[in-house]
Amino acid sequence: MEALVSTSYWAGKRVFVTGHTGFKGTWLLAMMRVLGAKVAGYALDPPTAPSMFDQIAGSELCQDIRGDVRDLSRLQRAMSDFAPEFIFHLAAQPIVLAAREHGVDTVDTNVRGTACVLEAARRVGSLRSIVSVTTDKVYRNVEWCWPYREADALGGHEPYGASKACAEIVTEAWAHSFLEPAGVAVASARAGNVIGGGDWAPARLVPDIVRAWQASRALTIRSPQSIRPWQHVLEPLAGYVALAAALAEKPSGLPRSFNFGPREEDAQPVARICELANCALDGGLEVIVAEATTGYESRMLRLDSSLAQSDLAWRPRLDLESAIKWTIDWYRGVHRGADARALTIEQLERYQSLG
Repeated sequence: MEALVSTSYWAGKRVFVTGHTGFKGTWLLAMMRVLGAKVAGYALDPPTAPSMFDQIAGSELCQDIRGDVRDLSRLQRAMSDFAPEFIFHLAAQPIVLAAREHGVDTVDTNVRGTACVLEAARRVGSLRSIVSVTTDKVYRNVEWCWPYREADALGGHEPYGASKACAEIVTEAWAHSFLEPAGVAVASARAGNVIGGGDWAPARLVPDIVRAWQASRALTIRSPQSIRPWQHVLEPLAGYVALAAALAEKPSGLPRSFNFGPREEDAQPVARICELANCALDGGLEVIVAEATTGYESRMLRLDSSLAQSDLAWRPRLDLESAIKWTIDWYRGVHRGADARALTIEQLERYQSLG
């Protein structure tokens, strides 16, 4: 993987990122800058205020194109004008609770938006590979203790997971029918629950912890014993980048989907994340457990990433305690006046040095 996630491979490559103004998209934008790629981003305005994209002046790191992925004609023009070799599709409605209130819009964005990205990509003659980013929640969750593997059944007991499972089916259809016959390799990437500095989304655990800490108030959580595959955002991003390169180099030799999750022992309950974050913040965070009133939410979710380890030589580099420490260090640094872009680049470079 090191050879495929390095400046020697990516320097000068043309990369198109949808959703580049979001949390994970901004980290990918910064990673591509460190690797020396030329990047065009296509997205709506940043979804939160503050936003990591604005904090690191992300518009200076790419050709910054604003638009909705469901606007096929605009998207086609943007792709054709830039002529990318690689596409990372991250644009989505990513919040589980928001999907319960805006289910139709979530499905429209995540399913039709994905179809539009893949349809626009058909017109790009320079294109070599596409990584379509989904989620660990694409699996039909039967609440067993075993990690899910790529061959397990897709499904969705709530609108967000269902929309992403549908996006997987759309990706498979466009790959098989149009893109792969034209020589463009396509795969989906399913990551665990990502954490990292710069996430300001509502109804996510770590941003909620940080907001409670900044305001010196109690943190209210739901489902303290729910287990999730927590990982630092740089872990799956390194996987996406390795996957994109591997697809381009051997387009007919890889599966169409990959899990990128943490070590098995790092799938931990919500309560444990609160404990580790509180420790990293030097204590004092009061936690209140709210009565669960938000409908269905899985109790246990783990990912098996052995396929990525065998086929891409990818592996998680940060244990859970380190992932939380890096995350809190970013927020605390920015809170105290440090430059957000400098902190981001420093963590990227430190991650690359872990080998």
